[in-house]
Amino acid sequence: MMMMTMPTLLQSLLDALPAERHDDARRRFARHQAVLCDRLGWLYGHLPGHAAWLEELLAGTGRLMAARPAPLRALDAAREADPAWFCDQRMLGYSAYVDRFGGDLRGVAGRIPHLRELGVTYLHLLPFLRPRAGENDGGFAVASFDEVDPRLGSMADLEALADGLRGAGISLCADLILNHVADDHPWARGARAGDARLRDFFHVLPQQEQAAAYERTLGQVFPQAAPGNFTYDQAMGGWVWTTFYPFQWDLNYANPALFAAVAAALLGLANRGIEVFRLDSTAFLWKRLGTDCMNQPEAHLILQALRALVDIAAPGVLLKAEAIVATRELPAYFGAAGAPECHLAYHSTLMTAGWAALAEQDAGPVRAVADATPPLPPGASWLTYVRCHDDIGWKHLLAEAGSMARLERIAAFYNGGAGYPAGIGFQGGAATNGSAAALSGLDKAATPEETEHALRRLLLVHGLALCFGGLPMLYMGDELAMANDHGYLADPARAHDTRWVQRAPFDAARAALRHDPDSVPGRAWAGLVRLVGLRRRLPDLAAGTRCEALAAHDPAVLALARGARFLGLFNFSGRTLALDLAEFGGHGALALGPWEQAWLDRATWLAVAASDEETR
Repeated sequence: MMMMTMPTLLQSLLDALPAERHDDARRRFARHQAVLCDRLGWLYGHLPGHAAWLEELLAGTGRLMAARPAPLRALDAAREADPAWFCDQRMLGYSAYVDRFGGDLRGVAGRIPHLRELGVTYLHLLPFLRPRAGENDGGFAVASFDEVDPRLGSMADLEALADGLRGAGISLCADLILNHVADDHPWARGARAGDARLRDFFHVLPQQEQAAAYERTLGQVFPQAAPGNFTYDQAMGGWVWTTFYPFQWDLNYANPALFAAVAAALLGLANRGIEVFRLDSTAFLWKRLGTDCMNQPEAHLILQALRALVDIAAPGVLLKAEAIVATRELPAYFGAAGAPECHLAYHSTLMTAGWAALAEQDAGPVRAVADATPPLPPGASWLTYVRCHDDIGWKHLLAEAGSMARLERIAAFYNGGAGYPAGIGFQGGAATNGSAAALSGLDKAATPEETEHALRRLLLVHGLALCFGGLPMLYMGDELAMANDHGYLADPARAHDTRWVQRAPFDAARAALRHDPDSVPGRAWAGLVRLVGLRRRLPDLAAGTRCEALAAHDPAVLALARGARFLGLFNFSGRTLALDLAEFGGHGALALGPWEQAWLDRATWLAVAASDEETR
C-alpha cells in the first residue's frame, strides 16, 4: 500500500497546538506517521475521500493534544524517555470493580493506602462508564464514552481519582470496549432513528440468510445465555451483529468514521487521566465471511493505527490487548516489526495452565505453555494473572492439552466435583468460575491441614504469575483469600451468570485481619506480600528477561529459570519431593512439601532471602 506523506497531514495536526509544542508534535509525527498512514491506507485507502478524512483525523488528534493537561504532558515526556518503564520487576497490578472495591470512585480513592501497602503500581478498574439501562453484562455494555456511571460518581471524581493514584505511583487502567456498544448508546439510538451515517457504525444484514451464512463458521461466546451472533431489530429492519449479548451491537471498523470516533473516545479519556486502556474483545474487530471472524489481519491493522495515534498524542499511555486466545495467537497482539501494537497482552493460557497443573498434579501444562511462549519484543510485557472477573475458558489450552477430553476432565475436577475446589461451571461446563481461594480449596477446607494445603496452592499459582515474566496482576480479594459469593443467585439480573460468584464486595472485615498471623486472611496476605517483596528485589524477574522451563525428573515439578540467577521450583502435587539440585545445574538438595515453592539464587543455590522492607 502506498504510504501517504502529504505535508498537509502534519499541518492539520499542528494547527490546533501552540507554537511551543510544535517541535514535540513534529518529532512524534515523523516517527509514527509512516505506520499510521500505511495501516489506515490498507484499511480505508480504497474509499472515496480518504485523503480528506485522514486530514480531519489528524486535525481532531491535534485538538485533543492541545487539550491534554500539563501534568499528563509531563508524564508523556518522562515515559518517552523510559519506554520500558512498565516492564520493571517492581510493577504490580490489581483489578477490581469500582462498586465492589470502594462503593464509588471516591471510595476507591479511600482504598489507595491498601493498594500501597500491597505494593500495587497499576490499578485496573473494570467498566465504570455509563452502562446500558437494565442488563449490561457487568458494565461491558457501554452507553456513553463521555459519562461515568452515575452510581459511581462523575467525570470530576474520575479525574480526582486518577490524580490521587498518580500521586501514589499507581497508574489507572480502564476498559475501552472496542468491539461493541450498548443498544442504547447514542450511536445505536441514532441508527434506530434513521441516521444513515450512524447506521453504518454497525453491521446490519437485511436478510436472515446472510446472517446464517456467517453463522456457519462462527463460534458462540455465550451459547446458553445468548446463542447465536445476530439479533433481529425491527427499527433497523435487519439482523444486527451481536457477538456477545443481543443488547451489545458490534461496531463496523470497515467504516473509517467509526474508527475516528473510537480513537477520539480513547484520547479524550486519556486526557481525563487514564494511563492504560484494556482494549476489550480485540480478537473480534474484523468480520470476514467464511471465517470465525477472530484474529483477522485487519484487527491488527486497526490496533497498530490506534497505537500510532496514541504514540503521537499521548505517549505516556499504554494499550493492553484483551485477546483470550491460544498461545500461538498471542504474540501478534504486540505488533509487527517496525509497527508496534499493544504494550501489554494477557497471557491467558499461562493462567489456565497453572490451574490445569494443580488439577492433574503435573506441571506439564505450564511447561508446554512456557515452551510455546516466544520472547517478548522490546518495550512489551505479558500481563500474568491467576484469576479475574471472567471465567477460566479451558478450550484455549487445547494446543497444549492435546484433547478436549483431557480439558473436560480438568473442568469436571473444578466444577462441583468431589475434590477440594469449589468451582462452578459456565456455559455448558467448558469453563469454570470461582474465586482463587475457592478453586484452591479454602471454601471446603475443614481441617488445619486442608487449610494449610489450600493456602499453599493459592500462593503457588500466584508465585507462578509473579515469576513467569510480565506484569503480574492480582484480582481484588485474592490477597485476603476471599471466598465465593453466592449472593448473586438472589438477584434475577445476575442469577443466570455464574461469573458473579467471584465478584464479591471487598471484605473489610477480612482486610482488618490482614496482619493477624493466625487468621486465614492474615496468612494469605503475609505470604503474598512476601512474594511481592521478593520479586521487587530481583531484576531477573523483569519482563523481557529470558525465561526457560528446565527439565525435571518428577512431572509434578516446574523448574522456571529467569535471567542469569533466578530459579523457581514449584511442586504442583500433594507429595513431599526430595530434589537434587544437580539436575538443574546446581548443588545440594531441597525438600519441597505438598504444593510448596522455592525461589533460589543460582549463584549460591540458596533460597532468596526476604528483606525487612518487602514492599515499597
